[in-house]
Amino acid sequence: MSRLVARAAAAAFCALSLSGCVDSAGPVLPNAKPLFGERLRLQFYTLHKGFADEPEQASFKWDGARYVHAGGAMSDVTAFTAHPFEANSYIIQAAAAKRPHIVEYAIAHKLAEGVYQVVAVDEDDAKGAASAHNCKQVDDSHCRIVTRKQLFVFARATAARHKDEGGLVLRLANDSEPRR
Repeated sequence: MSRLVARAAAAAFCALSLSGCVDSAGPVLPNAKPLFGERLRLQFYTLHKGFADEPEQASFKWDGARYVHAGGAMSDVTAFTAHPFEANSYIIQAAAAKRPHIVEYAIAHKLAEGVYQVVAVDEDDAKGAASAHNCKQVDDSHCRIVTRKQLFVFARATAARHKDEGGLVLRLANDSEPRR
């Protein structure tokens, strides 16, 4: 699982491979938009048993197709996109430097304005038959998907679990934004 999702899901939004993480050989959610503006500053915390720890900040810049790492910590996360999902949530589609052609997924659930809990989309959250039918074990992947429909099966199962682990992500004001 990439560090962004591990940190955002353990600290937007997968470089350490963990069993159960859902990935694809390329993005399955096309036509991303800069939902959070052109520039994005984020504060990440690891969540473990409901407690936040290990703070890190990173900045990202929209390049016309995705948010790319522009500075700060989390340099192993090269890029991500966010896509509206269900019930005040987003699906995060992330690329990691150590696996540049592999895309991994997380759910970012909005808790308050600018505050999100992020959890890796995990094949173990789906029931056995649904999991076996919708993913294949390929190379270093425990669950490789190829379609949006397959992603949604796992994303819905993960969202339904209401986990207290993953990550907490705060959207920070950009230096150029006026403070309120």
